[in-house]
Amino acid sequence: MIFSRADKSRFAEWSFTIDRVLMTALLALVVIGLVLSFAASPAVAMKKGLDTYYFVERHIVFAAISVVLMLALSFLTPTGVRRLAVILLAASFAGMAGVLFTGTEMNGAQRWLSLAGYSLQPSEFAKPAFVVVLAWLFAEAVGRSDVPAAPIGIALWGLFAALLVSQPDVGQTILISATAGVMYLLAGLPILGAVALAGVGGAGLWLAYENFGHVQSRLDRFFSPLPFENFQVDRAMQSFAEGGLFGRGPGEGTIKSVLPDAHTDFIFAVVAEEYGVIACLILLSIFATIVIKALIRAAEEPKAADRLAIQGLAIVFGLQAIINMGVNIGLLPPKGMTLPFISAGGSSMIALALTAGMLLALTRHRPDPQRLKKPRLVPTLDGVAYPSTGDGQAEAR
Repeated sequence: MIFSRADKSRFAEWSFTIDRVLMTALLALVVIGLVLSFAASPAVAMKKGLDTYYFVERHIVFAAISVVLMLALSFLTPTGVRRLAVILLAASFAGMAGVLFTGTEMNGAQRWLSLAGYSLQPSEFAKPAFVVVLAWLFAEAVGRSDVPAAPIGIALWGLFAALLVSQPDVGQTILISATAGVMYLLAGLPILGAVALAGVGGAGLWLAYENFGHVQSRLDRFFSPLPFENFQVDRAMQSFAEGGLFGRGPGEGTIKSVLPDAHTDFIFAVVAEEYGVIACLILLSIFATIVIKALIRAAEEPKAADRLAIQGLAIVFGLQAIINMGVNIGLLPPKGMTLPFISAGGSSMIALALTAGMLLALTRHRPDPQRLKKPRLVPTLDGVAYPSTGDGQAEAR
């Protein structure tokens, strides 16, 4: 559909201001995720005694919802994004608190609420909202000294981390803490505070290792593995060798029949085995394009709160992808984290659509308000009024 510059409709304005490269890359991930769900999910569904295309059908439904949600959110203004983030964060925190009392336990963790037969993970929805709200608070902390925005932001960070640890979800705690720490530095807040926060983070990791058996077990097995102890990771790494450059061919892989999480945590290994390392590099380049394009757009953003929000959303999106892929190739211990828009998972996919929609809304090309202001006309001796240069003097002619 082609629009004229004279068309002032909201859709026409959106089509001229949206970052097309960023939107295309995000939609490409959704499409690739749909294709890969046919490769990885049927074997897992049959192992679990479900219909062959159970996970595929769910993936299609959630992918469709995600695309609609992502594009709808991209119409928001930066103010609208912040308002949505505040409401979403409050609702997510309430849901995370409710999980502690009425949550459904799965694999030793209590992170899900059961609603109308569906499992909902509130912490996933809190991530993009937390990033946007924290960006606004950190920007206010730099721009205004009369508001205790930085302490409020750090307290919010602590509350989010505490709710995650109580589930327990150490992997997500590390993800949001790493993102918040980078945002703290990007905001230009005191380095001494960053050092103190890093110390608190280090102490938190030590406490997690000492008090959570699954954390200690995963780290011990990662750094000092015994033979056949890290079966899932070892099998995932083997897939890269078996797939080679171009893969064994669609449907020819065996890892999906062996690993119970082949459609979620280890779907990157399925890609490697069936489509090859070249396909993995293409997928990696799409994630890199999204993050780099967002960061370039952030560098052009004059408003500190919007700039920091774009950076934070890009970082949390990119870090989640890096963690998932790092686990698959044996560089990181297992985290139980999905690959954005590729892995199966309803809550994760909808939450990522929120992240992507907010990112598209904030990266839209908007004119600088200062440039839109008409200069004041200053009368001169020759009787002709010339635009002011801003200091009360007429422009030289």
